[in-house]
Amino acid sequence: MNLRVSLIQTDIFWENKAANLASFEQKIASLAGKTMVVVLPEMFSTGFSMNTQLLAEPMDGNTIQWMQKVSQLYRVILAGSVIIEENGRYFNRFIWMLPNGQLGFYDKRHLFAYAGEHQHFTPGSKRFIARVNGWRINCQICFDLRFPVWARQQIDKSSPNNAEYDVLIYVANWPEKRNHAWRSLLVARAIENQCFVIGVNRVGTDGNDLSYAGNSMVVNPMGEILNPDNTHESCIITEVLSQSLLQNTRMQIPFLADADDFLIQLS
Repeated sequence: MNLRVSLIQTDIFWENKAANLASFEQKIASLAGKTMVVVLPEMFSTGFSMNTQLLAEPMDGNTIQWMQKVSQLYRVILAGSVIIEENGRYFNRFIWMLPNGQLGFYDKRHLFAYAGEHQHFTPGSKRFIARVNGWRINCQICFDLRFPVWARQQIDKSSPNNAEYDVLIYVANWPEKRNHAWRSLLVARAIENQCFVIGVNRVGTDGNDLSYAGNSMVVNPMGEILNPDNTHESCIITEVLSQSLLQNTRMQIPFLADADDFLIQLS
C-alpha cells in the first residue's frame, strides 16, 4: 500500500505555544481526509529555544494532549518534536501520535552544541522506528542528519526484504546559512539507505535572529526530490510514497546486500 504524507512548512511564533498550536491546527484541518501522516517541524510549539525551564512540559502536558486531540479529530498520524521534561531532565522529543491516542517517541541523539543544546537537554540513547500499513519509519531530528551511522540501515542479509526501515524522517529548525548541507545530506541519506527521506524545516526568523529557508522535501530511494522548490514559502507539501518504487529499486539495484556489518556502541 502506498503512503500519503504531508509536510507543514511554516514560520513559528517564538516561544508562543498557544499561537503555534492554533496555527498548526488550522493547517491540519485543511488536510482532513486527504492524507495519512502529517509532519511538523522540530520544536513546533516553541521554536528552537533553550528556555527549557519555562517551556518544557511533561508527557501529559498541553502540547501532547493537543496532539492527541488533533490526531483523533482529523484522523491523521501527527509527528513533530517538542520540549519534554521527565525526571528532572529535558529532552528534544520526536512524538509519533496515532489517532487512537497511542504514541511512540524518539529523543534527539545528537544535540547541537554549537547552539548550546547539549547544556540544556539530555541526549537519547535509542532509535525509534514506527510502523504504519506495512511501512517502517525511522524518526530523527535535525542535527542527527549530519551523522550517517545513526541513520544507517541495519541489514538482515538472511531476509529477502533485508532493510530495517523504508522511510527516514527528519524534523528540523535548520538555518538558511547551512541550506546547502541540508539539501545535500537529505539526498545522500536516501541514496545510501535506499529509502524515502522526508525533511521538514521551518521558514521565517526566530528569537535569536536566525533565518530559515525551509526547503522541506521528499526524496525517493534514487535520490530524486519529488516536490518543487519551496524556499522561504509557508506551504503544505503532500506526496504519495510508492511501495512498488521502493521495492523495485531495492530489487533491481540490491546495494544493501553488500553493506558492511556494524554495531553502534553508545558512550
